[in-house]
Amino acid sequence: MPPVRSRLLYVTDLAYPARGRRYGDEDVRLTARLREDHDLALCHPRDAAALMAAFDAVVVRNSGPVLGYPDAYEEFRSRALATGARVYNPLTGRADMAGKRYLLDLTAAGLPVIPTVDRPEDLHRLPAGDRYVVKPKQGADSIGLRVTTADRLPELADGTVLVQPHIDFLHEISFCFVDADFQYALHAPDPGRRWELRPYEPTGADLEFARRFIDWNTLGHGIQRVDACRAPDGGLLLVELEDLNPYLSLDALDDTRREAFVTAFRASLRRFLAA
Repeated sequence: MPPVRSRLLYVTDLAYPARGRRYGDEDVRLTARLREDHDLALCHPRDAAALMAAFDAVVVRNSGPVLGYPDAYEEFRSRALATGARVYNPLTGRADMAGKRYLLDLTAAGLPVIPTVDRPEDLHRLPAGDRYVVKPKQGADSIGLRVTTADRLPELADGTVLVQPHIDFLHEISFCFVDADFQYALHAPDPGRRWELRPYEPTGADLEFARRFIDWNTLGHGIQRVDACRAPDGGLLLVELEDLNPYLSLDALDDTRREAFVTAFRASLRRFLAA
């Protein structure tokens, strides 16, 4: 008798118009491999709440920023928590999954993150500079981000936005983890072309930096992406910790590294379903 195959609902927006990225291509290729282990159906994030009860687990992947469907996402999240539905990544993440407030918490804790405040009385905690970045707490994909000057900050820092110094960083690096295991790193050598990514071989110090945030998030299962920038002094600062639906840029990897990631992803899902 053949083994019982689990049923997965794979949430993705295949048509999401991401700049420099092809969400649909990545998910088509990933689901082709997951079908080797599971019975699988794809759905748009707006349909996930209505369909999830018929499946053993929900895998949230390239579903696009939840800003595009906040009510549908809240219904999905509330229903999943109420029914105990299995969601991968689990809905216990403390980072982007819960909004951008964690950047304030990490700043207060003294972790290596771009300094972030949200109130006028805290502006003095930011380093002095000519330019600052202001972005919504619920932002994603640079939606609503603007660059401004110091004199504008007291009126803008109203508690609904995050304020950070504008850093002329050397380059960005993304570290991808499956569960707590590092998989690969990519970097954008040209800050002005952030989606032209190339494989990056991290140093021991680089990995130690990234692991601090994976450990902080305490997410037992799932895919996480630690995005960092290389500051002018050579140190790394966290830009964001993506724990909801991180795009993986698998097309930037060679065949060996891409296959290693897919193998780790499949093994993680098996462990998640067996837990």
